Amino acid sequence: MDIFTLLGLSEELSYFTLGVISFVGSLIPFVPVPSFILLVTMAVSDTFDLHTIALVSALTATAAKQIIFMISYGGRRIIAPKTHARIRPFERLVKKYGGPTTFVAAATPIPDDLVYIPLGIARFNPIRFFIYTLSGKLVLNYATVFGAYYLGASLVESAMVHVNNNVAYVLVGIIVFSAAVTIIVIVLLRLDWSRVLGRVAPWTLDDDDDNGRDGAKKNT
Repeated sequence: MDIFTLLGLSEELSYFTLGVISFVGSLIPFVPVPSFILLVTMAVSDTFDLHTIALVSALTATAAKQIIFMISYGGRRIIAPKTHARIRPFERLVKKYGGPTTFVAAATPIPDDLVYIPLGIARFNPIRFFIYTLSGKLVLNYATVFGAYYLGASLVESAMVHVNNNVAYVLVGIIVFSAAVTIIVIVLLRLDWSRVLGRVAPWTLDDDDDNGRDGAKKNT
C-alpha cells in the first residue's frame, strides 16, 4: 500500500493531489511523503504552471506547519512556573533570532519541526512564524520547481535522498521523529538556560528590559 491509496487519492497528477500530499506530508513530521517527487514530476510536465505548483505546495505546507506550531504554542500552558523561569533566556533568544531560524528551516530540506516545536513552546510570534515559514517554503519550492524544469528531473532527483512511499517506511519515520522531538523537548525544558546562554548571550539573562517596560506601562 502506498501513500496515494492510504489517503484515498488517485495517482493522476493534479494541483489538488499536490496540495493534499504537501499538507499531509508537512502535518505528519519527518514522514517521507513524496511531495518533492510530485513537484519535480509536475514541473517537467507541460500541463502545469510552475508558479502555481510552487504556490500551492508552499501554502498547504505552511498551513500544516502552522498547526504544529500552534499546538506547541498552546502546550506552553501546562508547563510549571519554575520551568517558565528556567527557559526565559531561551525565549529572549528566540524573540531575536526566531525569524531567520524559521526561514532557514523552511527554505532547506531538513526536518524543520525539530526547530518549529521549540519555537512554539518559546511563544514565538505566530504571525511572524507564518510569514517566515511561507517565505522559506516559497524559496525551497521555486528552487525545486525551476531546478527540475531547467536541469531535468533526473538531475534533481539524483541529488536527493531516496524516498520510499511505502506505509511501513512512513510509520518508521513517525517513530524516529517522535523520539527525536521528545528528547529535544525534554532537554529544552530541563536545561538551565541561564548557564547555557550566560557566556555566549548574556543579554538574555537581563530582566531589566522586561521590568522597565512593565514599569513604563504602569506609569503611563
